[in-house]
Amino acid sequence: MSTGEAIELGTGTGPLRGVRVVEIAGIGPGPHACMTLADLGADVIRIERPGGQLLAGGPTMTLNRGRPSVALDLKHPEAARVVLDLVADADVLVEGMRPGVMERLGLGPDDCAAVNPRLVYGRMTGWGQTGPLATAAGHDLGYIAITGALFGLGQDAARPHFPTNLLGDFGGGSTYLVIGVLAALLEARVSGHGQVVDAAIVDGTAHLNAMTAAFAAGGGYREERAANLLDGGVPFYDLYETSDGRHMAVGALEPQFFDTLVTLLGVRETCPGQAEVERYDEMRRVLTETFLARTQAEWVEVFEGTDACVAGVLPLSEAAEHPHLVARGTYVHDHGSPQPAPAPRFSRTQPSLGTPPPSTGQHTRAALEAWGVADVDGLLERGVAVQA
Repeated sequence: MSTGEAIELGTGTGPLRGVRVVEIAGIGPGPHACMTLADLGADVIRIERPGGQLLAGGPTMTLNRGRPSVALDLKHPEAARVVLDLVADADVLVEGMRPGVMERLGLGPDDCAAVNPRLVYGRMTGWGQTGPLATAAGHDLGYIAITGALFGLGQDAARPHFPTNLLGDFGGGSTYLVIGVLAALLEARVSGHGQVVDAAIVDGTAHLNAMTAAFAAGGGYREERAANLLDGGVPFYDLYETSDGRHMAVGALEPQFFDTLVTLLGVRETCPGQAEVERYDEMRRVLTETFLARTQAEWVEVFEGTDACVAGVLPLSEAAEHPHLVARGTYVHDHGSPQPAPAPRFSRTQPSLGTPPPSTGQHTRAALEAWGVADVDGLLERGVAVQA
């Protein structure tokens, strides 16, 4: 899509075709949510500050794929009117500002509802719109820290380890924003009234951790790392190093899977039984020594496709070439580099990959015109909007 090319709305192939979304650009979970909506067929117009922002743009920023970029100076007195013009014909607005910022810009929920009472207003924050920390700065690490999720992560008894920002920003954040937006959108189609979706990473992360809460309530969880069924506390659900310094993931929880594991490892006669809890240290030594005897590739050849629930741990650069993921098209090689394909899959309205990540303001004129905004030339001349 070039700067001079007209933009046609309603061309998505996924189930959200025809849904219109105004995205007030941020970083991390908000863009990921809007990428997902665009992947699923929605028309998303991305409003960015002129010049962009740190960690938010460029031709390799996959989170920005599938939607045009409009550079708009939201501090300009005319900018709010432009956004409200977009909102008037939209179904959803997504923003990730601190509480109160959108209101000060004249673009809060009440301002938007005045021009479009059926609008779903999605708000993505870490702490949420209310509570004593609502206006404080924060990042993924802090959000998952206070929810009880970070405490138990990792197999190091001395300290927790965090999974980059997958758990908070994208698991507890964008995923729940998308769920909330789609639920509110469905309800708005029935009632004719929109509503605000307060998607807080702390709330979503706590919700993701429901099974741990259930284990704790039932007395089956110890608040220690590497002490429980799914955190490395048992030797048949853990990671093991191979002779080439790589690792195998072992998840042989069920008795029949454990039986397949020890059979294929060749330790059926020497490994303690799965129910012999008092011999778990011995079992771990047997598994550790056995896996160290071969390379990862050799073990993958032994286990892949069996019911032992054992897999090689792959870096991202190799994951895209795994035969199963290749067969499913889980990663695609469009836009110059491997990236995840739209997910999930649908039987009739299968999503397709959209346009490449744009540069900031690449589509300002074309996108505003496509959405029916008046006097685009004047907006550009007065500096309200900027065409890259």
